Amino acid sequence: MPSIRDLKKDVNFVLGDIIEAVYIWEAGSGNKESEEGTVIIDKAIAVFDELMDKIHQKDVKDSKAHFKEIRLQLEEKATELVEELNNLAS
Repeated sequence: MPSIRDLKKDVNFVLGDIIEAVYIWEAGSGNKESEEGTVIIDKAIAVFDELMDKIHQKDVKDSKAHFKEIRLQLEEKATELVEELNNLAS
């Protein structure tokens, strides 16, 4: 089973890459600190906080299922954020 540390790194890297992609889009399109980009960044930060809170929960009965659910949520929410970013780029 992957470690909790790896899960934390995955959450950090995935959401950090999305935020970085927003900054790259803003720099490339000339829309520095755009409202649309700020919304995506704020959502990514909220997802990060939500998932980290779930990772740090102590009263979990089935930890394997709990962490599997967190990974699924990360994938779903990251996909939604990437779709929003792709809509900006088009």
